[in-house]
Amino acid sequence: MSFNPQFARIGEVLLHMGVVSEDQLKEALIKQNNFNLKLGETLLKLGYVEEKDLLEALHQQLEIDILDEDSLMELDPEVVKQIPEAFAVSNKVIAVKEEDNAIVVAMTDPENIVIQDNLKKMLSKPVKPVLVSESTLADTQEKYYKSIRTTSEVEDAVGDFGFVAVDEDEQEINIEKSASADAPIVKLINLIITEAIKAGATDIHIEPLYKSTRVRFRIDGALREVMNPPISVHAGIISLIKVMSKLNIAERRLPQDGHISLKTSAKAVDVRVSIAPTVTGEKAVLRLLDKGDFGFKLTTLGFDAENLVIFKKWIRRPYGIIIVSGPTGSGKSTTLHAALKEIQDIENNIITVEDPVEYRLEGITQIETKEKIGLTFSSALRSVLRQDPDIVLIGEIRDAETADIAVKFSLTGHLVFTTLHANDAPATVTRIVDIGIPAYLVGSSLNLVMAQRLVRKICKHCKVDYKPTDLELMDCALKKEDVEHINFKIGRGCVHCDNTGYAGRTGIFELLEVQQNIRKHIFDNRNQDIIREAALKNGMQTLHDSAMKKMIEGVTSIKEVIKLTIVD
Repeated sequence: MSFNPQFARIGEVLLHMGVVSEDQLKEALIKQNNFNLKLGETLLKLGYVEEKDLLEALHQQLEIDILDEDSLMELDPEVVKQIPEAFAVSNKVIAVKEEDNAIVVAMTDPENIVIQDNLKKMLSKPVKPVLVSESTLADTQEKYYKSIRTTSEVEDAVGDFGFVAVDEDEQEINIEKSASADAPIVKLINLIITEAIKAGATDIHIEPLYKSTRVRFRIDGALREVMNPPISVHAGIISLIKVMSKLNIAERRLPQDGHISLKTSAKAVDVRVSIAPTVTGEKAVLRLLDKGDFGFKLTTLGFDAENLVIFKKWIRRPYGIIIVSGPTGSGKSTTLHAALKEIQDIENNIITVEDPVEYRLEGITQIETKEKIGLTFSSALRSVLRQDPDIVLIGEIRDAETADIAVKFSLTGHLVFTTLHANDAPATVTRIVDIGIPAYLVGSSLNLVMAQRLVRKICKHCKVDYKPTDLELMDCALKKEDVEHINFKIGRGCVHCDNTGYAGRTGIFELLEVQQNIRKHIFDNRNQDIIREAALKNGMQTLHDSAMKKMIEGVTSIKEVIKLTIVD
């Protein structure tokens, strides 16, 4: 007798498809009551099936079409908002399109007759269900309902403040009373900041154009435009940001820097504010720093096995300097804090001096500089020595005085971690000498220099094969015969990655171990090219090499390699 999925249970369909075994099915049947989930959801939770397998099984069982994910890229917001956001999210549905006699609704559970009846009453039309996975639905809802919230209906779409501004003593600041802005401006600022936090943005750019204000979020290292409020509200937005960060509202000709501490229902966020005058008005850039628990580990940062062994070896040395270099936003602080977390134990006194403290680490003494009251890097570091430290993290070497203190710490039995802005590892060595530290001291104190960058990872939901252009191959110094065995990948863009083709970032690293031959070159004050040549002979993997490895593994694209690295 042939198998008919329409008369079978979902577990039997999955078993017939060959995606689960009988033992896995039995385990899921036992555990589904503990999880309080359906069988299919239990199998997903246990990792025995993927979402696409479950969708295919439901399609065979119910004879309901699976939604084409490409169609989700251009939904009509007017159709989407026929189902209120609260109902759509709680019942896991979204309106996809309107047909002559029905509305197509994507659902994760089309068997739920109650939801379908409620939708029919709400829409005053028959409902045609289509199947969609939970992750795809959640990302689609976020994309379109966020767009609806950020239209001209801001005042209706946004309720009360999603955050509370607090001063240095953690006392709440009443923004609405202290700001002269209208209620819509207050709500617009609320919308911008809460949406940025929700999207995982690191920076918010609010800049005046000639006819509108442009608001962009930096997500995964790239700026994305999220809204364009009218230019008439720009002055009010900037004024309110100045009030919140205690800056001079009347001063519009000079740059100003400040900060805002925010508390949301989910987390505390420190916002570094920079206001700069431009020819079209004042531009504000807000840097968002999460004050929550630090969740990174060295094993999750992107190190390959060889580099991880090298890095772990040097961070366990008793003294010397370890420098991580790279531009702003390259993940330097994240790497160093992960290193501290790796070597932290009850026997070591670890102290950090930072501006600002980006991550809170339990059991580590962290000092935040405050230049307005005279607590600079140098003054804080002098006091640190009296705190009996074993390991010291200096947020950044900015001048000769800070560099001198770091060197003296390392020469008196302390392990010092710090950061510096430089293009690569060999350039970092010569940069320290240029700052004003004698070459013999640099050579004596330096243990490891690591340059790093963050490359975007290709979205796993829309990863496809890619044929690079001749120009791209040339930029990577690749010949056609060299790439026959490389399966290039790229993200074509989907609802999961906001049509960018990328989701998340990972590190690429260049580790320069200061071995005897390198130390001699530093003592002799040789230039960075000679130091680089010696490091390459020692087996140093360059940033470009590290990025190429990630590309060959299908983690990132050739476009990211070209964007962030240079062929030596």
